[in-house]
Amino acid sequence: MAVVAVQPFVCFSESNWRNITRPCIPSHTTILLRSRKKIQFSLISCSSSQTPEADTQTAESCVNLGLQLFSKGRVKDALTQFETALSLNPNPVEAQAAFYNKACCHAYRGEGKKAADCLRTALREYNLKFATILNDPDLASFRVLPEFKELQEEARLGGEDIGYSFRRDLKLISEVQAPFRGVRRFFYVALTAGAGISLFLTVPRLIRAINGGDGAPDLLATSGNAAINIGGIVVLVALFFWDNKKEEEQLAQISRDETLSRLPLRLSTNRVVELVQLRDTVRPVILAGKKETVSLAMQRAERFRTDLLRRGVLLVPVIWGEGRETKIEKKGFGLQPKAAEALPSIGEDFEKRAQYVTAKSKLKTEIRFKAEVVSPAEWERWIRDQQKSEGVSVGEDVYIILRLDGRVRRSGRGVPDWEQIVKELPPMEAFLSKLER
Repeated sequence: MAVVAVQPFVCFSESNWRNITRPCIPSHTTILLRSRKKIQFSLISCSSSQTPEADTQTAESCVNLGLQLFSKGRVKDALTQFETALSLNPNPVEAQAAFYNKACCHAYRGEGKKAADCLRTALREYNLKFATILNDPDLASFRVLPEFKELQEEARLGGEDIGYSFRRDLKLISEVQAPFRGVRRFFYVALTAGAGISLFLTVPRLIRAINGGDGAPDLLATSGNAAINIGGIVVLVALFFWDNKKEEEQLAQISRDETLSRLPLRLSTNRVVELVQLRDTVRPVILAGKKETVSLAMQRAERFRTDLLRRGVLLVPVIWGEGRETKIEKKGFGLQPKAAEALPSIGEDFEKRAQYVTAKSKLKTEIRFKAEVVSPAEWERWIRDQQKSEGVSVGEDVYIILRLDGRVRRSGRGVPDWEQIVKELPPMEAFLSKLER
């Protein structure tokens, strides 16, 4: 949710990032977009000296007032203020804040389509970063809805209109994981061009060979050269498109990994954290399926509890259909404030990594053998997407073992073989575990 902070007049570009911990009393105001966890998105100064209490309404004052109303739970009144801000000829920063916070209001009211339309406009016209949507706890209820899946898919595909920065960041991660893809594509294009030029020069010779006559080239040799060039072009073009397909699959997997990292859990101490906060600390094992299957898997895991704990295993049961029965509790906005800061998402400021290390040490004392999922529908949707990508029947009982770095290690159908998992996973203090981090 966008939050307004009051500061002395300053001039910053959109690339600057600050943490604001307490307001000051100035002659001018600035608009700060960040979440309740104080993950900020942009800081841009405004020349207006109006405040929400001023008699003359401005787009900035309406956004500020809307934020105050939203923080008090007056969502309908806040929505009115954001709509008013958009009617007062806002500058791009004010318009981005108004559309984004309007989307948060719609998400809180369960109006997924309206929230998606507002976010799409902010992404397309006002340079909103998609990582903002992924991180904001005020949009947790929206991320469960099909409209978010559609918006995320649009952002992943990229383009000039929406999500360009998100796709660019995904491609950077993809290049790190497959560093020679660009080199391969260069050779595909270069060799295809070479074969095409050779074929262009061979065709007249082939025609002369077919016509025969004095000085005509050998037909068999010329046709062989033409066939080699044609075959080379076909193979190289096929390899180029195959590489593109693999890249799209990899981008989709990276996008799923990012979504997985933001799924919330409730620890045994009733503390809510995102899965990304448990990186390097545990190996979550997701048990998804019918209640009977998940209960049986949990019971069998108890026999190996000590060995599994030594290997950092944290059981995460997800029962099919539980998300449809769970109602969103509108007691506040987003995750509990006690939740520790998470690792930065794609495109965020990685200075937060130091804060994460401190928070991780505190989390270690709270982690037990089992965690409870928050927003079961969101978890279920991610698992079904993962099943589609792995070619598994959607809705089948499965288990998914994650690595210490949060990526999927492997998965399987039915109840896991805990004895085999104990043999497969190294203890947390082992050297192989350090390589996973």
